[in-house]
Amino acid sequence: MIYDDFSEFAAALPPLSALVGLDFGEKTIGVAVSDRIGAVATPLETIRRKKFTLDSNRLLEIIAGREIGAIVLGLPRNMDGSEGPRCQSTRAFARNLSRVTELPISFWDERLSTVAAERALLEADTSRKRRAEVIDHVAASYILQGALDRLSHMRNG
Repeated sequence: MIYDDFSEFAAALPPLSALVGLDFGEKTIGVAVSDRIGAVATPLETIRRKKFTLDSNRLLEIIAGREIGAIVLGLPRNMDGSEGPRCQSTRAFARNLSRVTELPISFWDERLSTVAAERALLEADTSRKRRAEVIDHVAASYILQGALDRLSHMRNG
């Protein structure tokens, strides 16, 4: 089920299960996973997009192998907060994903996540070639970490 309201998504989360964060792009899907207590997001891999069936099968393998309890999908809003064509394709991907998994799915505003990931990789003195290989799943970890921090604040706030 897709939750636009993040507090409803939080209420639907199974206890002590990891989350997966996705940075959905035109050519790739960056994937990050959390620990079971929802404290830390870790970059995992970048899926080169082919067809939805192949892409979703790889995601479902990751979900099954890591006992994932929910999905957080980065929503690429415009800087003014409006939603453009990239948001529409991300929402369409979420709808398709909801047909192949019963896990709760929600969105996280991903504005500037790629910029933050790029900055972190530059600070770590990562080569240009290596940055290109890892940028998407590092961006996914920024998206997921933002959602995890929000969930933690909601539980402890």
